[in-house]
Amino acid sequence: MKAIWNGEVIAESVDTVVVEGNHYFPQSSIKKEYFKQTDTHSVCPWKGTASYYSVEVNGEENKDAAWYYPETSELAKNIKGHVAFWKGVKVEN
Repeated sequence: MKAIWNGEVIAESVDTVVVEGNHYFPQSSIKKEYFKQTDTHSVCPWKGTASYYSVEVNGEENKDAAWYYPETSELAKNIKGHVAFWKGVKVEN
């Protein structure tokens, strides 16, 4: 699977985990040069507290376009250390 934004592949993996229709990519598969940690957090009742990255590609920023769970509940342990995308980031084969 590939995550693409603004014409660049920002993550690529053959080992994503699908939860609620979202592909979670292993942290090791993201191209870290495109990611910047933000102060944004949200809470999922069954997964835990999510943290966010903004994605910066070719001089453009997509704020909070990626999220991950630094700590997960027992129910979501399979996505610990994984990153998912939204806000126009295309995920495709």
